[in-house]
Order: sequence, then C-alpha cells, then structure tokens
Amino acid sequence: MNLKTPSLFSVAALAAACGSAPTAPAMYSQAALPAAVQVPSGHRVVLETVGAGDITYECREKANAAGQFEWIFAGPAATLNDRQGRSIGRYYGPPATWAASDGSAITGTQLAVAPAGDGNIPLQLVKANPATGQGAMSGISHIQRVATRGGVAPATTCDAAGKGKRQIVKYQADYIFWKAM
Repeated sequence: MNLKTPSLFSVAALAAACGSAPTAPAMYSQAALPAAVQVPSGHRVVLETVGAGDITYECREKANAAGQFEWIFAGPAATLNDRQGRSIGRYYGPPATWAASDGSAITGTQLAVAPAGDGNIPLQLVKANPATGQGAMSGISHIQRVATRGGVAPATTCDAAGKGKRQIVKYQADYIFWKAM
C-alpha cells in the first residue's frame, strides 16, 4: 500500500463522515409570513418548538344568535418538542399557557391571525405576558404559531341536541419564541 496515496476506503470513510457531520440549524425567517403575524423588528428568536397534540371544541349556543349552535374552541393540550424531537414543555389552556420543563411559563394576548390554508388553524401572533418562574420562558416578548396542520373545528353537526358535547381534533404547529434585543 502506498502511504502517500489515500486508499479508496479512507476517502469513502472521510466522505461519509463529512456527510453526517452536524450542521448548524438554519436561521428562522419570517419573511414568507403575512405581515399581520410578523414580530416587529428589534426582536430575535430564542426558541423554536413543535407543538403536537389536541384541540378540544365544545358545541355551544352562538353568543348573539339564540337557538343557533356552533363549535367553540375550548382549549389546547400539546407537547412542545425542540427541533430534535425532545420534549421541552407543554402548551395548554385556557388561558393559553406555554410551560417549559424548567418550571417557567407564560400566557399571552392574541395580536393577530392569518389564514393557514384549508383544514389548518390560522397562523397567530401573541404578545407574551411576563413569565412566572425563572427559565426558558423568562423575557419572552412574542410567540408565533406557524406551520399549522389540522386543528380546525369538527365538521360534525352541532345543534341543540348536542349542546355541551365535546370533540377533540389533532393538530400540530411550530411555536417560535422571541425576545427583545
């Protein structure tokens, strides 16, 4: 074997190692999002999660239409996973609460929504309230709900006979957490 010429095996091993080397995650960009759900400039992404779970709807009488019924959002229950798929918290409500496994949590006020396509809950921008506890949720200013899949109200009948009935639907969404710079 010639030591000055790499063997085919060593070239293949080096190529395989380079191909499986970890790469830095892509910088999150909100450029493709509707303006209504974009976080104002002067903020930076500090945490990206994927929420997967259930949304509960309840059949209730419409607020301003006696005798008419509709499915009303009753609350979410989802696991928050990091981009590597590890559970790092949960999302539940009401009120809408994002809780990290470290004990910190935030609630928020919806600022805007934008359509996300048929069969998907809307994109959303939330202004965070001050966090409880110290940890990942401390200092969060905004939360975006993007890349939504599923979660819309059931297509089944909601009428007087079904008043109070609950339906659970599956959903998934990315929750992007921002802090002021």
